Amino acid sequence: MAMLGKRRPRRERSGVSGLQGRQAPRGATAGRTAEEEGARGVTIERLAHDGRGLAHDAAGKALFVEGALPGERVEVAVHRTRKRFDEAHVRERLEASSERVSPPCAYFGRCGGCDLQHLAVPAQRRHKQAVLLDLLARQGLEVTSMPELLADASSGYRRRARLGVKVGADGQVHLGFRARHSHRLVDIMRCTILVPALDALLAPLHRQVTSLEVPRRVGHLELLDSDQGAMLLVRQLKEHAADRARWLAFADEHDLHLAWLAGREAPRLEWLTPAPALSCRVPGAVGEMTLGFAPGDFLQANAEVNRLMVTTALSWLDGLDGTSLLDLFAGVGNFSLPLASAGARVTAVEGSPAMVERLADNVRDNSRESPLRVAARQADLTDIAAVQDLLRETAPDTLLLDPPRDGADAVCAALVASPVPRVLYVSCDPATLARDAARLVHGGYRLARLAMADMFVHTSHLESMLLFEYPREEQPLQGATPDG
Repeated sequence: MAMLGKRRPRRERSGVSGLQGRQAPRGATAGRTAEEEGARGVTIERLAHDGRGLAHDAAGKALFVEGALPGERVEVAVHRTRKRFDEAHVRERLEASSERVSPPCAYFGRCGGCDLQHLAVPAQRRHKQAVLLDLLARQGLEVTSMPELLADASSGYRRRARLGVKVGADGQVHLGFRARHSHRLVDIMRCTILVPALDALLAPLHRQVTSLEVPRRVGHLELLDSDQGAMLLVRQLKEHAADRARWLAFADEHDLHLAWLAGREAPRLEWLTPAPALSCRVPGAVGEMTLGFAPGDFLQANAEVNRLMVTTALSWLDGLDGTSLLDLFAGVGNFSLPLASAGARVTAVEGSPAMVERLADNVRDNSRESPLRVAARQADLTDIAAVQDLLRETAPDTLLLDPPRDGADAVCAALVASPVPRVLYVSCDPATLARDAARLVHGGYRLARLAMADMFVHTSHLESMLLFEYPREEQPLQGATPDG
């Protein structure tokens, strides 16, 4: 099998997943633009990274078509013309894809949350795997095997959500998610991707917000499912005693933990019900581990896929007993504690002082039977000098990083200057991941394994895990079949 992570010369790419370089079928009349074609038919060649269908006119200009799937013949209407591409929507579907399915959600096409529900789930996942490979290829990284697939249920998986609240000029109260590419709210009474406990709250919350004396003072609502049950956070822009009492009654009726975040400039968090010790569970090397967290802390939305990612980290990073491991962007210990349970001496670093405290509490609470060797520290991980200091002080055998969407430019620069034998990069943004991966590979690392985690089924969003080794060794990818 071809080597994974090999550099190759750059070439212009289409910005879409898979099938790059093929001669595309053309659906427009020669010499006419897609806009001039109006509602004439085009054939969809493949999916772009964001899940829209891609076609070309006779002159080679790209046409992105919302809701269209590869292989479909559709009549389109262009609604936006740009210099290098046009954007269109389907007027009539002439030939449907065999992978087209009926969207499971009644709000599909209006709510902006799930944009791939019309595509069969296995095809969604193949598309996301191909997107990851394409973005790496754009950075000159040759990857010939499909990423491993980390996936679970396609419905009822999301354990947290943020609901917008808006009162229209006519006084009508709206509660739901935003429409695609819009600030307009779509009223949502049911959501197929929310865990059942949160889905069941949507209709009652509509009635509750409508019953308030001053619903305009509610900024948004946050729902979260924990081991202790469901939590509701009300973002209250200005105090209102009567509405506070109404929210307390609602929490009592639905057995909710209720938090109140009041004020515009410097909002303060207050528990209106007894403050719970919120927690969730993750797998460790020898059993379950409990992570405490607070409202506002980062928590992966899909608990089961997160468990798969932790299990994958434990599997890929075998032989940890007695080794030094540096965990950057550690949060409340999602990876730090499980890896420490495998015997690693972990230095866990986070930028937020409050989350460092929570991480330290989690280490203490999980060390009652078997002590974990985890040191929780705070540092600015966007500062290359701070990262270099950490590398010198800890001299890690393994480094794990799980950065925000901006990626980890400073960390990767420091890793090139001071290489670490193994680096496991967990990413929520494949574009910044590809940029950082290129820096590491160009700096002498080898890409040894990669996986795509389908954290948000029915959306074009993907998470990924890449394992790098240094120095470069010629060995094949331990990957999966194209279907995962």
